[in-house]
Amino acid sequence: MALRFGTDGVRGRVDTDLRATDVARLGACVSRQWPQTPIIIGNDGRESGTSWVEAFAAGARSQGGVVHALGLVPTPALAFLSAQHHCVAVSITASHNPYHDNGVKVFAPGGVKLSDDEQGHIERLWNAAGDVAAVAMPAVGAPAVDTTSSAASAEAVTPAQSDSPSINDYLNHFTTVVTLGRQRVVVDCANGAMSEVAPRVLTSLGLDVEVVNAVPNGRNINDKCGAVHPQPLAERCAALGCIGLAFDGDGDRVIAVDERGNIVDGDRLIALAALDMHRRGHLHEDTVVVTSMSNLGFHRAMRQSGVAVVTTDVGDRAVLSAMSDGNFSLGGEQSGHIIFSRHATTGDGLLAGIVLLDLVQRSGESLHMLATNVMQSVPQVLRNVRVSRMPKDLDGLLGDELRSERAALADDGRILVRASGTEPVVRVMVEALSQERAEAVAERLVHLVETRTSVA
Repeated sequence: MALRFGTDGVRGRVDTDLRATDVARLGACVSRQWPQTPIIIGNDGRESGTSWVEAFAAGARSQGGVVHALGLVPTPALAFLSAQHHCVAVSITASHNPYHDNGVKVFAPGGVKLSDDEQGHIERLWNAAGDVAAVAMPAVGAPAVDTTSSAASAEAVTPAQSDSPSINDYLNHFTTVVTLGRQRVVVDCANGAMSEVAPRVLTSLGLDVEVVNAVPNGRNINDKCGAVHPQPLAERCAALGCIGLAFDGDGDRVIAVDERGNIVDGDRLIALAALDMHRRGHLHEDTVVVTSMSNLGFHRAMRQSGVAVVTTDVGDRAVLSAMSDGNFSLGGEQSGHIIFSRHATTGDGLLAGIVLLDLVQRSGESLHMLATNVMQSVPQVLRNVRVSRMPKDLDGLLGDELRSERAALADDGRILVRASGTEPVVRVMVEALSQERAEAVAERLVHLVETRTSVA
């Protein structure tokens, strides 16, 4: 197979789309991309995690690379340590996907997402590489290392030494970000990478923490829990009358829940942070960066408050690129990837959650009131259309019908039709002033996509 990076690394069904031998080959290519640069690696707790850590490390070691395994750690922790120690960081994760998927996210030295040139060079190395099946791989049937423990290590990798990057560095840096009073909060760790880290950090900051879904067993990651499924957390928060934070599997995004059990998505979290930073003089150039998925109501709220908005393609990599180009201090996605460039090089769900708790504390108001008043969402409908073959030019394929739907909505709505960067799916997003109209337009476009892609 040919290697191709998606919007955030490579990802797929284990042993179908991606195999351990593919991961080993990628490890060899990454080591060749940055020779003599140490690599730190962690996983998010899914059952394939340890074998893939071992495979990646074996590939890197075949090229002379040195790999330090940190075990169960969030993706943003690896990025933070990469920035602190100027090493390569690798997260074995499929983010919010089910356990049967896995993937590889790579950060260049400095904790930054790969540039187009770096991704292209690694892809060329991969496609030109010989067979790496002979790379020393873990024996089939060998005892599995516990993927759910931060102490996990194996012969193919070197456990972090006292002078190596340590997860404690990541834990300790939060005390420099905010000082919180005693608040009650419920934390949903999605049975993933935040399961050990988030409770330790939040408790150390003085919070009264109730933790749910923090017992990874290899298969329960993101299973009816976490940022993708926050409804159970919402019910618990409504019962307790407190704020909730729901992370995704690798911890780089967060969705909040208010004291009444209402879900507060990334758009509202970014809006709250943007206006707070704007008032305090911390929002550089009075500008925030979001993707094309952000609600039209977000744009209206920012315009009314004198905050400029830069809109990018979907993916936090695109957001980060725009933030870097403009030296902006805040950006993110509706899905809960939120980037505070003063404190992190990538999206960090725990950081975003702590910033939110600090904001609520300083305001003296409830999260419910803050989130309700910060913006008025326009009804938005999202549909996923699975396709057997992805067309190269969706707008061109959908032609006059798509142009006609956009013209009919004019300034009272938006339409976005795009190819997923991680799976064979066309995503259709429609916003309109009424839910009924948004749904009607979306259904017509879904039918159009299904009809046109079946003959593409």
